[in-house]
Amino acid sequence: MCGINGIIVKQGANGRDIPAVLKRMNDLIFHRGPDEDGTFAQTEDKYGVGMAMRRLSIIDLTSGQQPIYSDDKKIVITFNGEIYNYRELKAELEAKNVSFKTNSDTEVILKLYEREGPSSFSKLDGMFAFAIYDEHLKKVFIARDFFGEKPLYYTTENSSFFWASELKSIMGELGQKPKISKKGLNLFLRLTYVPAPHTIYEGIHKLEANHFLTYDLVAHTFTIERINEEPKPIPSPITFEQAKSRVKDIVERSVDSRSVSDVPLGTFLSGGVDSSIVSLCLSQVSSKKVETFSIGFKKNTFDETDKSQLVAKLINSNHHEFKIDENDLKNNIHEILVNFDEPFSDTASLPTYLVSKKTREHVTVALTGDGGDEVFGGYNKYYVGKMNRRYTKWVPKALHSTVRGLANSMLATKNDHRGRRFQIRKLLNSIDYDGQFFWNIISLANTENQLSEILLPHNLEIDLFDEYKKILDLDKATSLTDFRQIDKIISLEGGMLPKVDRTSMMNSLECRAPFLNRELWEFTNTLPEQYLMKGWNKKYILKEAFKDQFPDQFLERSKSGFGSPVGDWLRSSLRKELESYIDIKFLKSQELFNADTIVPLVKNHLSRKQDNTFRVWAFYCFQKWYTYNYLKI
Repeated sequence: MCGINGIIVKQGANGRDIPAVLKRMNDLIFHRGPDEDGTFAQTEDKYGVGMAMRRLSIIDLTSGQQPIYSDDKKIVITFNGEIYNYRELKAELEAKNVSFKTNSDTEVILKLYEREGPSSFSKLDGMFAFAIYDEHLKKVFIARDFFGEKPLYYTTENSSFFWASELKSIMGELGQKPKISKKGLNLFLRLTYVPAPHTIYEGIHKLEANHFLTYDLVAHTFTIERINEEPKPIPSPITFEQAKSRVKDIVERSVDSRSVSDVPLGTFLSGGVDSSIVSLCLSQVSSKKVETFSIGFKKNTFDETDKSQLVAKLINSNHHEFKIDENDLKNNIHEILVNFDEPFSDTASLPTYLVSKKTREHVTVALTGDGGDEVFGGYNKYYVGKMNRRYTKWVPKALHSTVRGLANSMLATKNDHRGRRFQIRKLLNSIDYDGQFFWNIISLANTENQLSEILLPHNLEIDLFDEYKKILDLDKATSLTDFRQIDKIISLEGGMLPKVDRTSMMNSLECRAPFLNRELWEFTNTLPEQYLMKGWNKKYILKEAFKDQFPDQFLERSKSGFGSPVGDWLRSSLRKELESYIDIKFLKSQELFNADTIVPLVKNHLSRKQDNTFRVWAFYCFQKWYTYNYLKI
């Protein structure tokens, strides 16, 4: 686990000192790899190329230093991540008389590339972002893993091309601050994050998951291609019992492969279905007691540590439990939010940071339950398809606006509590008669209509999700399969994975997600949808596969999620700062928000006239990012 950086320059076009650039870029991501660093720089007639990395040593602690070179020194790699099947790939290569100098997975990627070129990237099971410079071909290849677990940003500025694991490394080398991307702004204020290929800045992009970039060092052009083909999901004829057995086998093997480490390892244990199953499976393959970690809130409505305690007792783990309140976070909240380098307002990022910090005191690697909901259909929002179909069947479209208005008025809440009233209101605001409701339900901050109210007209982006519909060849999302495909390329890549990567790497902790396994994803895509969601029973096949190893009905217990009571914090310790962000002069200087609507929205929340937690929190996070990056206050 590391962070990588790189630069390509056209020779004679500028006077960049490549080693100095690499050092500055590396210094900004020290937290991603505090153990050591490494750099490579080379100047040719038509180009200069430099690659750097910071290393957090996990596998092959003594000989896995990067960059790693081919035997003829003509090919070099820097790598961030873990390849879980590297031992099998290495054995295959050794059978073909390929020799190795290290025991690292990095060298396996390099040797595989030497034999098979970029087509070899599809053989990698893992989380990764890596760069390979091939002097023979005069090309640089930059790749990102199947789900997008590891980040990779890139941009072109004048005669230089940069790439990096975190935006901050690139931003420090640009001559001037880029403009805010209108697309990125709209995506954030709808979703609470900015998914690939976009960022909040014009001209800076994220490499999409499951893609690699090829930079031609002679022509100074680049292309982007998909690594693994992703065929449209087609159900296969398989019995439920056969499918259940296969699910159990893949999950157990995935946990086992992701437990390979030369440093201490544990699990995040929230007590939900996914983390409980991961912790159970790890306990069954581990030769010693598993270290488990959970975090809870002193505010009871957000605390669910009783569930994690039950699982910890069941698997006889060394369990570590931490209880937090507002005071535990307010001293870190600025550091947490600005470290994303983009506006990011998933409230779960705050406790994820704290549990990562506490966990790092005991282990260097933590397995998580991330991805289980996307792979097995576990989110409440997946109910929406059924609810939308039933509602639009019985309630005429002309009547819906009246029903929605009454619901927003009668079901409005004054406190930050996401109970039944909140859920019904969210559902009714997402109802759509033209098959677009899922795009509304994933809009965690503002719906399309709400966004048009708070942004000035010239900042609005129409047809915001059209490019994603084209990527998926999906005009309307109506099935569970459709919802899961959307979540993979938008919600998972843009929201869930950056949250875990940034908050864990701030603490130099590596997180691994066994459910994010391509074999598992592709298999569940072939299953009949009723295997994943039977009636209203979510993640049905996963729970059935493991239910005999847990107490009766344990896997059926509801779980609220890993949020934070930020609505209350906005009214207390963060209030003064929030109020400064709705200063009329400040808003006018930004030329982004409609003061006539955003100011009342915030004030109604502060005065408890109405709970607007998610909308106001997104606004607060954006303004904090804007102030830090454009005003440096």
